[in-house]
Amino acid sequence: MPASSQPTVTASVIRDVTCPFCGLACDDLVVDTTGDRLAVRENGCPIAVPAFAGAPGRGAARVGGREVPLVEAYAEAARLLRAAKRPLFGGLGTDVGGSRAVGRLADRTGAILDHMNSAAVVRNLLVLQDGGWITTTLSEIRNRCDLLVAVGGDILSRFPRFFERTLGAGETLFGARTPVEIVFLGKGPAADVKLPGQVRVIPCDTARLGEALGALRALVAGKPVLAADIAGQPLATWQGLADRLRAAKYGVMPWATADLDVPHADLMVQALADLLRELNRETRFAGLPLGGAEGDVTSDAVHLWQTGYGTRVSLARGVPEQDLHRFATPRLLAEGAVDLLLWISSFNATRVPPRAAIPTIVLGHAAMTLAEPPAVFIPVGTPGVDHAGQYFRTDRVIALPLASLRSSALPSVADALAAIEARLGEAR
Repeated sequence: MPASSQPTVTASVIRDVTCPFCGLACDDLVVDTTGDRLAVRENGCPIAVPAFAGAPGRGAARVGGREVPLVEAYAEAARLLRAAKRPLFGGLGTDVGGSRAVGRLADRTGAILDHMNSAAVVRNLLVLQDGGWITTTLSEIRNRCDLLVAVGGDILSRFPRFFERTLGAGETLFGARTPVEIVFLGKGPAADVKLPGQVRVIPCDTARLGEALGALRALVAGKPVLAADIAGQPLATWQGLADRLRAAKYGVMPWATADLDVPHADLMVQALADLLRELNRETRFAGLPLGGAEGDVTSDAVHLWQTGYGTRVSLARGVPEQDLHRFATPRLLAEGAVDLLLWISSFNATRVPPRAAIPTIVLGHAAMTLAEPPAVFIPVGTPGVDHAGQYFRTDRVIALPLASLRSSALPSVADALAAIEARLGEAR
């Protein structure tokens, strides 16, 4: 669906709804709005169905655990921000409008920006900044791919409709789809999962993926590999895969760095990028970094426009400064390097702020439950459910429109932040 398109409404059923609950941003959902609960009737998945069916948000604003009118919560948040010398804006789970408002407020207050998923995002950024990579889009996979090698996780647990949305169509821009081979390098899907193609799984421990990718690069380049066993598999297995990679007409290697939660995972991504470069000497092969959960791709894209950087950027000096290690939320909190935490999580009630010995302002999902009351809690609506917005897809080529599916009194993150910013200049 084009980015400017709007969902089709028939009575209580809304078609062509965009889902903001994973990076695929599937835009073909059919949602029934009858009653006080939304229900996905068509094209749902294990992530989307329960996320849309959540109870309508009716949370109350609170200051120190005490219920207050929204205006009082806004005023207290502004007071805390005025008093802060080095605030940290974390979480950042919001849409394009919310991310833009975050950037404006951070610029005004000299804050540090760090998304809740940045530990995974940084594994890719380190490689991208160091030497770049060759990547593709969901549409290119749909129309051209004849070999797909999923590196690391099974993909489906984080992106349930990935294969349906990319390889499931019978027709492409170039006619009927040719047979596609799917190889899982690492962990494969459940045995009962049916995929649109011939499936093969090469088991490999996550911690040894870099070893496997390095060996594949050498074999693709025709270099000798003397080891009889590589990452738990015989050399013949890797030689066979290398030959298949070279024979592909348009191969793709997707990966999700959230699945590569091991020390020095960026070196695995680097090995993958190097393998792709080697393959492109003879054929066409591209990677696809998968992300987008909790708006991490959206946040990174918007703050890239605003600051020239993405996540883990500080505006404390009046100019943007990025440090992918020093500006990590856990490190900043552990070192006492910040004196206020503003946490934003509008998609997921379970993504709560880390415990911190500093004042915390939370703009959170109305169903969020916190072990300890923050200094300020402001319930916000969910983009694509409670209010309209835009959301970047995992391949970053398009920001899809999010619809307002139900009436809600909850403010959007953008509106809440604008209200707080408007009070920054008020008398103390």
